[in-house]
Amino acid sequence: MGYIFKGVIYYLLFPGFATAAVLGLLSCWFDRKLTARFQWRVGPPWYQPFLDIIKLFGKETIIPSGANTSMFIAAPYIGLVSVIIVSMLLSIVNLSGQGFLGDIIVVVYLLTLLPVSAMMGGFSSRNPLASIGASREMKLVLAYELPFILAIASVIIKTQGAIDLDRIIDFQSENCYFIWTASGFIAFIVSLLCVQAKLGFTPFDMADAEQEIMAGAQIEYSGVLLAVIKLSRAILLFTLNIFLITLFMGGIDLYGVHIVWSILKYLSILFLMVVIKNTNPRVRIDHAVRFFWGPVTLLAVLSVILALIGK
Repeated sequence: MGYIFKGVIYYLLFPGFATAAVLGLLSCWFDRKLTARFQWRVGPPWYQPFLDIIKLFGKETIIPSGANTSMFIAAPYIGLVSVIIVSMLLSIVNLSGQGFLGDIIVVVYLLTLLPVSAMMGGFSSRNPLASIGASREMKLVLAYELPFILAIASVIIKTQGAIDLDRIIDFQSENCYFIWTASGFIAFIVSLLCVQAKLGFTPFDMADAEQEIMAGAQIEYSGVLLAVIKLSRAILLFTLNIFLITLFMGGIDLYGVHIVWSILKYLSILFLMVVIKNTNPRVRIDHAVRFFWGPVTLLAVLSVILALIGK
């Protein structure tokens, strides 16, 4: 009985689903509050994202006529489960130092399931605007995945071929944070831009452009299903920040005074994301593809070359 209770606490509360959801929604509030200050507005209170999710859970869920019902309903939950698993893996590695061989490959794979679930939901709804959004999401994934994987490859090269996250953290604790090296800094910049696209933040929000296609793949979602999508995105914001900290800043340490430094690392990356979001206009999807396959991929290749030289 005690083992079951500990499992429930571990997987549902801390560092499981509840912790990731709360921190993700607080990160969304930070984004909205800072965005409001950029625009000379007051911004919402800290609990507004929580109220928005609760309100959506109380709304009616409408299934569009002609939609593939099973896929339309399953898609948001697939995305939610994938980001929860990733957040659990990263939390366990950072808090207990217990990873497994190849966990970085599993994390990268699971991170692609959320945009794939958005495509599934958009195409299955049979809405023309949702299909356009899903199509843009597909092109965007094909654009940023290559430089993102190359940036991660430079980290693997610097750690003598380590493909488990606990070894990457240990290597940085014994040497220095990768962000302080030339190849690591370039890889961090590349990863930050790719994460911006993964989150659908401006200037890479063309898949959800409300002014153009009215939220894209999400246009037909409502009620509980829309709440699940919003919650997934909030957890993804938290998860991707932790992933970048793990790869380039030595991970998270919640013991003693290190907790202050860990919070500063998290907030600094989140601040950079919000600044980029509020200082750049939305680009067209073809421009985004050229950008990621052009200069961003070249930078990623440069980071790999520098990592090989440094090795």
